[in-house]
Formats: sequence, C-alpha cells, structure tokens
Amino acid sequence: MRYLALLLPAVALLSACSSQPKPAPAEPHGNPFKGNGGFLLEPSHSGAVLGGDFANNQAAEAFIDKMVRKHGFDRQQLHNVLAQAKNLDWIVRLMDRQAPTTTTQGPVGPNGAWIRYRSKFITPDNVQNGVAFWNQYQDALQRAEKTYGVPPEIIVGIIGVETRWGRVMGKTRILDALATLSFNYPRRAEYFSGELETFLLMAREEDDDPLELRGSFAGAMGYGQFMPSAFKQYAVDFNGDGHINLWDPVDAIGSVAHYFQEHGWLTNGTVAVEANGQAPGLESGFKTRYTVAQLAAAGLTPVIPLDNNQQVSLLKFDMGTRYQYWYGLPNFYAITRYNHSNHYAMAVWQLGLAVKQAR
Repeated sequence: MRYLALLLPAVALLSACSSQPKPAPAEPHGNPFKGNGGFLLEPSHSGAVLGGDFANNQAAEAFIDKMVRKHGFDRQQLHNVLAQAKNLDWIVRLMDRQAPTTTTQGPVGPNGAWIRYRSKFITPDNVQNGVAFWNQYQDALQRAEKTYGVPPEIIVGIIGVETRWGRVMGKTRILDALATLSFNYPRRAEYFSGELETFLLMAREEDDDPLELRGSFAGAMGYGQFMPSAFKQYAVDFNGDGHINLWDPVDAIGSVAHYFQEHGWLTNGTVAVEANGQAPGLESGFKTRYTVAQLAAAGLTPVIPLDNNQQVSLLKFDMGTRYQYWYGLPNFYAITRYNHSNHYAMAVWQLGLAVKQAR
C-alpha cells in the first residue's frame, strides 16, 4: 500500500491582517501562476473568496505563517486555497470511533474472526479483477520486481486490499480531510498538520491543483493509499513522464515496490509458513520473537522447511472451530509496515497468491 474549500475570512480581510505586503494582482483570467511559491490551480479554484470554515482558526493562521516562512509559499494564494477547505465533521466522528479505547474481554475461544476478514477480499470476483489488473500491468510489475526485488503478487495484493485495484480510491477532497484533522482535531493535529504540509509541497512540486485531488477520509492517496509523508519518502516516477502520480497505476506499482524494499523486503524470501500443532499458552502476533527451538518445545513444527530462519514471530488466526498457527518470517513483518495488522498482512499475501494462481 495504496486518496479543499474555504478556510479563512474574506481575502481582503486576510491580507489586511497579514504583516506581508499586499501581493500583486492576479492575472486577468484569475488563474494563479505556478512558481514563486504558488500552485497550479484550475481557474474555478482561484481568485478572491468571501469566507471559510476555518476563519479565525488560530491553528490555521499559524500553519499559514509556517508555510510562508519555512517553504516560501505565497501568503495570498495560501489564503485563497485554504479558504476553500471544508471542515468535515463526519471525518472527526470517524476518527473518534477509531481512537484506541479500553475494551472488555471479547469472546473466549475461536469465533471465525480471520475467516470473516479474509472473505472481504478473497472472493472469486475480486480475484478475477486482480487477474485483469496483473495482466494489464504485467510489464510494470515485472520491472518493479527486477528493480526492487518485490514479487508481483505482493504489489498486486497490496493494491487489491487497499483500493480493489483502483476501484475504491476515495472521494474525499484531500485538502478538506487534512485541513479538518489539522485544525479541528487536537488529538492528532500535530501528525495531520505535517501531512497537510507535505501534501501542499507535493501539489506545488508536481503541478497539481490541491483542490482537485481526492482520496480517503484520512488523506490517503491513489492506488496504494499513500499518505503524503509516504509519498515524500517512497513514491517514484515509474512511468518516466517526469512526474510522480499515485493515481497512475504504473507509478503506484513502482512506489509500492520501493516502499517494501525500503522496509526490509527480502528478495526470494517467503512470507510465512504454516505450523502443525497448537500453542495456546504462547503470546502471538507480528511483534513476537521466538527461536524455532522454542516453538518446537511448545509443540509446533513447520509444514515446510524454514530455510535459515532461526528467529520467527508466532502468528495465530481464528478459523472458527480452531486456531491456525504460522511462523511469521521477515517478509511478513515487512508487510505489517504498510498496516500494523496480522490480518491485513496475511490477507495481502493470500490475495496476491490467489490472483497468481488464477492467472
């Protein structure tokens, strides 16, 4: 893995409140120019506006000051852009529902949690959609494997779980999402303010209109649902057109592969090996570490050789009537760097394998 409206009061008032000199008038057609700290905007997204959802918001004012001081942004154009960012209360409600909470003990014993999760992704129709994606972008997938050492099934699995191979990339304007979470969500404001900063830098660098780009409610972008910080660190121009565009499947393929290379993917290594036996007394999860000898003493044996992996994690999946145990190898941990979830990583791997087998 793999997604913009009024922020401050009237532009005239914002200019008056600023200590900066009044900027020169815009071009007659009202389309702000790219360069000199500005964005490339669609004509309908430029010019003076009359107010904004974040008017008089101190966090927004401080953010604008920082962007002007640190990155040389044009203050007036930032006002024009951020004044058009919408405060989306429903995003705050969603984030609150996802916030960590203290929960009571869940059901004791297996109840099929992994089966239910897996069934969201590994279905006949979804697998066939993955086959179509793989066939269409086979050359890019092969080139990504050659360049970064990451096999096609992992890239296909990530993009499939994240966006159904581009079918569900999110419809929320990214500027709206990030402005809401930066300026009206104190619990994570520092993190999302950094993401908004990086997003605006990306838009400036890549000649994007920041009011046009859409993604997830948390600001994730494109086929692989990269956050702006991931774009900055790992996104690549894989189609060679001089721009990095996460909504382009070829750039997304290369960017996902690069992400995994940078997070320790081992070329030609497997992801996990199923275990025979049960180990109910042992802690499980991708963060655990055991020697193979320790797991053998607990009653587990691998169904295939573990090669040279002498230290592994113990993975436990709820199959409904029993638990299924796996030896988690370094590449499983690499997948969890994309999303810190045992279920997610296993779904990515198994979906990719199902697509590969169906081709």
